[in-house]
Amino acid sequence: MKVARVPSELERQPRAIAIGTFDGVHLGHRAVVEAMRAAGPLATVVTFDPHPREVLGGQVVALATLERRLELLADLGVEETLVVPFTREVAALEAEAFVDQYLRSIGAEVVVAGDAFRFGRERRGDFALLEQLGIRAEIVPLVEGISSSRIRTLVAAGEVRAAAPLLGRPVEVEGMVVSGDARGEWLGFPTANIEPEARLLVPSYGIYAGATRGHRVAMSIGVNPHYGAGEQRLEAFLLDFEGDLYGERLVVELWERLRDEASFGSEAELVAQIGRDVEQARAAVRP
Repeated sequence: MKVARVPSELERQPRAIAIGTFDGVHLGHRAVVEAMRAAGPLATVVTFDPHPREVLGGQVVALATLERRLELLADLGVEETLVVPFTREVAALEAEAFVDQYLRSIGAEVVVAGDAFRFGRERRGDFALLEQLGIRAEIVPLVEGISSSRIRTLVAAGEVRAAAPLLGRPVEVEGMVVSGDARGEWLGFPTANIEPEARLLVPSYGIYAGATRGHRVAMSIGVNPHYGAGEQRLEAFLLDFEGDLYGERLVVELWERLRDEASFGSEAELVAQIGRDVEQARAAVRP
């Protein structure tokens, strides 16, 4: 999939465009993309980064990084994507100017979006305006019970199995593998320490079963209370894996929350519990 950062990087040609933030690329977003692909010309997405609400003073924790959103959109058959860097200047554009600058300039013939979609200064642009400007508009009804806010609530509570059907895939955590304190290796369970982006939503603290790169994973999210650590840590033990992941990006699916994090009376008790966690991760079923 070709990714552009300014409209001039895309050839002006007939396009069907799906427009939105697509945080999480959940089932509602997938319905929009499917309608866009069925609409005809070159399947193109126009999306925003960062989230518009973040720029306009709101607080938003993201379900997926921009890099992951683009990967998921490509998996859905999107051919080209224009990532609009959302700024206050973009927010201040009149709706007609937004259409000229970001849609008409790349050849939009039809625009597909969810029925709550608005654009331009003070959200004055709507589907009726697109039609007036000569661009066919297709409204995709909201998928009942599915929204990014609902998914955020479930993920924040650690309810990853309940969130998966709304996403259409397992919940994920993502980040770069960084050096840690090596306690896991000393205990016999070497972990990859993942550093997520600051604005990425992290599930509630606990122990999870999941997978990455073809390996089952037992993952700890929390503050490592047994050792009195105070900072958040994401530590993934990849079952039956040998190798060095330092400096690499890792996307870990979370299939099931196994238990709360806890401190133990001795390291022997901790090791025994980790062993049980590993066996549960080996037996876990992908949602």
